[in-house]
Amino acid sequence: MLPIMDSKDFWKLIDDARALVRDPADADGVADRISDLLTGRPAHEIVAAQQLLWDLMAASYRAPLWAAAYLVNGGCSDDGFDYFRGWLMTQGREVFERVVADPDALAELPVVKEASAEYEELECERMLGVAWDAYRRVTGEQLPRGAFTVDLPDLDPAWDFDFDDEEELAERLPGLDALYG
Repeated sequence: MLPIMDSKDFWKLIDDARALVRDPADADGVADRISDLLTGRPAHEIVAAQQLLWDLMAASYRAPLWAAAYLVNGGCSDDGFDYFRGWLMTQGREVFERVVADPDALAELPVVKEASAEYEELECERMLGVAWDAYRRVTGEQLPRGAFTVDLPDLDPAWDFDFDDEEELAERLPGLDALYG
């Protein structure tokens, strides 16, 4: 049986990519390096990386995090939330897990403070395609149909409110509100 990439390997890949870029805050640069690193792996590991990425997307599909992305990016569509979570993955495991558990912790991150001062959005669409790109480069083909599954959980109904409600956001995400409000 062929060895398959696991979550520890996936996070190491992200750490290695962050170490290879001049500025680890450059999410697109990190995503490009991840794709480059994946091209050195067998095709079955690239497919496994795609599944791991979407497992993380599902684990981070949470209304409090979506509210934080909405506040940070001045709005956040479905696609925008995907791109925000792509950005969050490029920040590494420690940041990802901390922020998924406590979205207001974003306000403490230097990269977020800098982005708020520059009015930059925190998104990385490119991260969502790293395995697609690597697989195509290695095999000359698209990822096989059905190679991965996406199983998003239901959102927390306690956070089912209009994210344009500034008072509600300020109460629930005080650190981010102080930074962006």
